[in-house]
Amino acid sequence: MTITAPVAVRQEEKAAPLGSRERILRATFVLIGRDGIGALSNRRIAAEACVSLGTLTYHFPSQADLLRESLELFVAEEVARLEAIAADIRARCPTPEQIALEVQGLAADSIADPERIAELELHMHAARDPALQEASRRCFAAYEGVAAAALEGLGVPDPERHARAVVATITGLGVQRKGSGTEDAAGLADALLTIVAGANARGGKPPQTNTSKAMSDTDSQGE
Repeated sequence: MTITAPVAVRQEEKAAPLGSRERILRATFVLIGRDGIGALSNRRIAAEACVSLGTLTYHFPSQADLLRESLELFVAEEVARLEAIAADIRARCPTPEQIALEVQGLAADSIADPERIAELELHMHAARDPALQEASRRCFAAYEGVAAAALEGLGVPDPERHARAVVATITGLGVQRKGSGTEDAAGLADALLTIVAGANARGGKPPQTNTSKAMSDTDSQGE
């Protein structure tokens, strides 16, 4: 059985064949950042996107799909922005101190950005909604890829392994700033420099845990 869209929906799509779906996704993100996921409703999203309720349900019969694609749209644009920053870092070859201060400045600029709150809320929602978890994983993997490129430009050994710590630090301090209402990103530069210094000091080797040290000692005795 073929399901066709209502006549009103098809006419609206003909008038704006490429715009309504994206407007819905962006409106969803705006509402999440402003009021939270719990405040979402199809009627509120449709009103924010300036589309009919029928158009919204035609494109997104499932709210899980709507949330997932909304996060994916944000991530795609955010990754493109961060990749441009990473390319600029590689081209300029700045010092670690300069990079850390630039990242701190970018973080400070995003304090009042409701999109950051929306992204964080969607990641937290993914902990309870498996349908969102793949998008969340891809998001963090993309951020780690950009961080690895920046670390590689700084000559940090094994940049892919240390990229996760960089992303976790930036994300964690971002949550702290949002939750506490702090208006600047003071301390982020120092935290990033600590990671870089530690990675360089170890030459890219993973830290030796008590278990790995015990196994190493056992091997040495066996020899």
